[in-house]
Amino acid sequence: MSTPIIIIIVIAIVLILMYNSLVAKKNQVENIFASVDTNLKKRYDLIPNLVASVSKYMEHEKSLLSEITKLRAEATRPDISDANKIALDAKISSALGSIMIAVEAYPELKANENVMNLQYTLHEIEEQISASRRSYNQAVTDYNNAIEMVPTSFMASLMNYRRKQVFEIEQSERQNVNVKELFS
Repeated sequence: MSTPIIIIIVIAIVLILMYNSLVAKKNQVENIFASVDTNLKKRYDLIPNLVASVSKYMEHEKSLLSEITKLRAEATRPDISDANKIALDAKISSALGSIMIAVEAYPELKANENVMNLQYTLHEIEEQISASRRSYNQAVTDYNNAIEMVPTSFMASLMNYRRKQVFEIEQSERQNVNVKELFS
């Protein structure tokens, strides 16, 4: 074989490997996001039960319960983008945390077996969501690195691949919760 043919073959192999690597990373991100989505669906299915169980006790928190119900309805729309799911997830996490803190103020509610089971289930789902988020964020980081680093960035540009957003907590969630504020 002549040298130009060998060079062309090597370049073709490199291009195929870059292409396949980028496709695999994109598919991995989508697969892991589907896992996150499944866990979020479990959470969304649990929310109506939680709201129904605590609503009769928590007259003062009606607006919080209404907000969670509204966010859930928005998050379960079929036409929602991944970026909007990520944003709504942060809002729902914050609102659910507020409900769990509020439950502590109602001894009869804390002792209610149904609410206790819902809290336990919600805690387990939140742990699964957290693990899924970590996996997703790692896959997104690998994907984003691949589409931004040379030489795969050229191939990614040709394939019209764009950066993906990672799950991040909102700035408000980085603050300590002011429990007094929840009950005023």
